[in-house]
Amino acid sequence: MSFGLPWGLLALGALVPLVAAYFLRRRQKPVVVSALFLWRTPRPRAEGGPRWERFTREASLLLEALAVLAAALYLADVRLGETAHRRHLVLVVDGSLSMSARAPDGKTVLEHVRAEAAKRVETERATHVTVLASGVAPQVIAGPEADASRALAALESFEARGPDHDVTASLLWAQELAGPGKRVHFFTDAPPSEDATVPPSVRWTALGHSQGNVALVSAQRRDEGGRATVTLRVARFGAGPSEVEARVRAAPGPGAREGTERTERIALPQEGAATVRLTFREAGDVEVSLPDDALPEDGHVRLPPSPVMPVSVGLTEGLSPASKQALERFLSVSPDVAHGPPVPGAPVLSVGPARAEARVTLGAEGPLRTFVGPFFTEKGSTLMDDVQLAGVRWTAGANPPGRPLMTAGEAVLVSEEEGGRLHLNVDLARSNLQRTTAWPVLLGNVVREARRLREGFPRRQLNLGEALSVVTEAGARYALKGPSGRKPVFGAGSLSLPAPTSPGRYVLEREGRDVDSLEVLALDARESDLRGRGSADVAAKDVGEDSDGTGGHERARWPLVVLLAALLADFYVTRKA
Repeated sequence: MSFGLPWGLLALGALVPLVAAYFLRRRQKPVVVSALFLWRTPRPRAEGGPRWERFTREASLLLEALAVLAAALYLADVRLGETAHRRHLVLVVDGSLSMSARAPDGKTVLEHVRAEAAKRVETERATHVTVLASGVAPQVIAGPEADASRALAALESFEARGPDHDVTASLLWAQELAGPGKRVHFFTDAPPSEDATVPPSVRWTALGHSQGNVALVSAQRRDEGGRATVTLRVARFGAGPSEVEARVRAAPGPGAREGTERTERIALPQEGAATVRLTFREAGDVEVSLPDDALPEDGHVRLPPSPVMPVSVGLTEGLSPASKQALERFLSVSPDVAHGPPVPGAPVLSVGPARAEARVTLGAEGPLRTFVGPFFTEKGSTLMDDVQLAGVRWTAGANPPGRPLMTAGEAVLVSEEEGGRLHLNVDLARSNLQRTTAWPVLLGNVVREARRLREGFPRRQLNLGEALSVVTEAGARYALKGPSGRKPVFGAGSLSLPAPTSPGRYVLEREGRDVDSLEVLALDARESDLRGRGSADVAAKDVGEDSDGTGGHERARWPLVVLLAALLADFYVTRKA
């Protein structure tokens, strides 16, 4: 048993006059009577004046004393059992990357948040704490309603490395966990913006600092023919140096005896970002480092090899001599096509005549018509990117099935079916398409789209906050394994998954076997810009009972029930007397 307001026990002092009133008898005046038989129960002792004597209404006294005790317990906020010392506090910590920025005293914002959270738990006298981390997908760091010491220990091991995000969903969830009218404590590194939606029960505490920062905002690697091309974009946010030295180290690859290390001086513009492109031969992992500043995490990346998977193209029987010759000429010079036997794991692109069971059909059937323009392409179609049809003479037949991608009047020249099957409605024997620049560009787009449908990740490097694209095949079970654990992947074909919540290596598994991998880099231009950070303490607009530091405990109501029952019972007893 404990008491939230021990001063309420002073109400027990009412027992003293109550008991005294029952024991103390009023002094009687002498009365002369002719005979005592008129008195039913004569009491000669009363003639002696005031004295203490035993009373005869014990039940009434006990009931009234019980009523006083119940009132005192209610005023003292009595607490029994598990709720005797239970005070729940909900904390929300910003999980974005900028919380790892270092303040002028050398400590990170997150370290200051840990210290402030411990003070807040002590001030609120909380015994049970729930700690949430805001993010694209909010997560529970400790709890719900974990022991205060364990919750603070879990916060010590937490690392804020998430992308920029809206905190509204996290704060609403915390409000539900805290309960109606209870306060939520949110710790971040920037004051709330004017258009921010902050629940009225949230106390917003910002512990950041406005400062300049130089950061990598993008890093990509592409491997072709034993040569690795690394493209870097470096930006300066706020005050800082006009140029920076980037250290680039390439570990030796399978065909190299030693690695390469170089230093690149990069001039930084006032606005925008500087772009640097580096090449390495037979390189393994490439590490890029900028000098440490306010946010060291956005100045270091590691880029593993990212080979371009060639596409194996097969020609089926039935193609016309002109079509077969034009295709073979393109395939012999295209760097994106696998030459020789099929490459294991490479996507296979089959090309056949019209009505053939092939991924791409090439040919025309039915009445032939020749068009010299105008040609109309579907807006947004990636298959028709950069295809210039000026001067093209196109001979087509009957309209193929599927969604039209290019037309000339009512004739459909290129179409695509639901499953991605492509139809090129053209007779190359009567056209000049294969002798123009539009032919290699069109086939290059077809090969590129085939690679995008390869099982795995279309991209090998992603920045924080970018959606994760993946291609899966029907009838197989997939899972995505990353720093936060292993999660199943549902669906088939080209899928867009939510943005990863933390940087690191992510692996796509099929039936327990690794299929492909990618790196999520700790880069986010919005998080690297520290100019809008600062300190603030915005009090909650609408707080309930926990505003006085009691942790939101609801006062027990059973003493009121006991008080009412005792008064009713006393009334019944005294009425009979």
